Amino acid sequence: MKIVLVFPPFYLPSLYNLPPLGLLNLATILREAGHEVTVLDLVLAIRRNSLPLGASIYHESVQMILQDDPNLVGFSVQCTTFPAVIGITELLRLHKPDVKIVLGGHDVSFADQRTLEKFPWIDAVIRGEGEITFRELAAAYAEGKSPAGIAGVTWRGDASVCRNEDRELITRLDELPIPDYSFVPPLATYRDACAIPRSIAILEVGRGCPHQCVYCSESVMWRRRIRTFSVSRIIAEMHHLRENFGAECFLLAYDQFTADRHFVEEFCTRVLDEGLNSTPWYCISRLDSMNPPLLRLMREAGCESMCYGIDSGSERTLAFIRKSIDESILFQRVKETTDEGLVPTLSYIIGFPEEEREDIDKTLLLALKTGIQGNNNPLLQMPTVLAGTELHRRYRDRLVREKDTYFSLGLEFDNGQRLKEDTRLIDSNPLLFSSFYNLPCAGMPLDELHSLATYFPLIVNLYPKSFLLISLAVKESASVLFGCFLTEVQLIEKLATPKLTPAECRKHLPSFVEKSLREMKVSSWAHLPDIVSYENLFLDVGRPPSNITPATADLCRLDEQLPLRNDACQICTFSWNVADIIDDLKHGVYRESYEMETIIIVAFLKDGSIELSEINEFGRDLIQLTNGSRPFEEIVEILAQRYGQGMERQDFTIECRDALAQLIEMGTIITYPE
Repeated sequence: MKIVLVFPPFYLPSLYNLPPLGLLNLATILREAGHEVTVLDLVLAIRRNSLPLGASIYHESVQMILQDDPNLVGFSVQCTTFPAVIGITELLRLHKPDVKIVLGGHDVSFADQRTLEKFPWIDAVIRGEGEITFRELAAAYAEGKSPAGIAGVTWRGDASVCRNEDRELITRLDELPIPDYSFVPPLATYRDACAIPRSIAILEVGRGCPHQCVYCSESVMWRRRIRTFSVSRIIAEMHHLRENFGAECFLLAYDQFTADRHFVEEFCTRVLDEGLNSTPWYCISRLDSMNPPLLRLMREAGCESMCYGIDSGSERTLAFIRKSIDESILFQRVKETTDEGLVPTLSYIIGFPEEEREDIDKTLLLALKTGIQGNNNPLLQMPTVLAGTELHRRYRDRLVREKDTYFSLGLEFDNGQRLKEDTRLIDSNPLLFSSFYNLPCAGMPLDELHSLATYFPLIVNLYPKSFLLISLAVKESASVLFGCFLTEVQLIEKLATPKLTPAECRKHLPSFVEKSLREMKVSSWAHLPDIVSYENLFLDVGRPPSNITPATADLCRLDEQLPLRNDACQICTFSWNVADIIDDLKHGVYRESYEMETIIIVAFLKDGSIELSEINEFGRDLIQLTNGSRPFEEIVEILAQRYGQGMERQDFTIECRDALAQLIEMGTIITYPE
């Protein structure tokens, strides 16, 4: 039987895409069963410009599918791509009336009967785990039989929709074959198409979740059971992907990767023993299962980053979500993670139906506190209402369509807009396409929630210290204060709607802090402007440097070279010891006042990272005199008038040469031939 497995079109420039692992699993098993299988990744096709964006994208998709003249076409359905799948399959049925069309995936598994009742061109839905079910279904279709009796299938009978019994979960995941990546283009093709630095392979570690968060379909899909592949199997697959498919990084797919500490320790130890730690990897973790020794071991084994589903800083909201985690440990776990050199992505959700503004502000405050630690990526979202979840069951009668959330973007194929047929489809089927809808929140309008979710991460990334302190100084909540800032930017920039970019944040936040302190007549917190300047320093150093290529410094021939301050080097003089203040902030200490203490800090880029170093007045003046036109001897002459009294000129010249050598090594000064 000729089978095409389709990863439906999706395009969001800010996201990269990887090979569709679920379809690779199916393709591997179906080919072993004797079928002729093709995997068609339409997301990659968009990236490679072989599937053009536009109003006819679904027609073009159908033509690509039909090139293999399939007897059976299977679609991977996610909440975002569900409308696209419906549009493509309707056209596919018109072009090839006898083709079998099968859907699978989380979202459609919980909307199986409604999907078949609403869209008569769909033949079957595979519910839950698909490998064994799809193999049996393909065999039945190949023999001209109906899917009757095949567990895990909902299918279209002669007169009605039939729903077979659920299929038991696979007991031993190791029985599944290693997915064959040869069904898709090389990993390097994905890397280049998405302009990412490394070839990434998804590595499935396990399946399932034992928890019962109200918004998540994962635990429902896997019946609150967890299963893992053996460490030996995972290690073998890592070798296979690295040596045969050029994997340069692994994304470990399993939400409960760190739930069993012994499993993680065994995995990391084997990675180290096998020499695989030179290939970095990324995982998903719960905060409450981590501690510094485990984080240290993971870092040693190659872990670079992880995703923490923090969700909320409110104890009340965590109880609503049914997230069994101690709110008091969240900040500490993030600090421990960044202290060990790992870069976590921190996922927060604001706007659950029962949340009050106070709950949301607690989450924003936690985001700021974790942002102060640095080296993390905040992700702030409004709730997504997924089929099969308790959130869907309890609140589906309250669905409204006002704002696009994080998981409803990616179908903007027509000049940045959704296709009209997709919009009509979503509007007419709220229960099927609930992920495109919102739930009203008790404590905050959806407009404000959307602005916070969209733009507040900029504050967390750029000015977490300043914003947290100004909130404390003027005694105003983070949400209200951010609303005031957004309104001010809108007025100054004369924007039609509230909007914020990194450049606008840098341009207006310092003056907003100054204005807020002045208008509220705040007498304490005198060090706050220095904290703003400190965060400005990071932003200014991070700007693209000059494209001039420096010569290699020859310290023995400085007389023939012209020292020049690096474009990416910034110097700032502070009236307070900001290093001590920042250390307090990282430990959760927020003092209203400090003793004045002047310090000078130079910030510079080194190996792609921003470095800070405290310098004295001599170092500051030396850097400032290196303008690319003064020779070394002239710089020495100027400095000697202030710093060379009582020294022999030769000794002072040696001191200047040594200081310049240190600054060149740091990267704050570069040199050019005269």
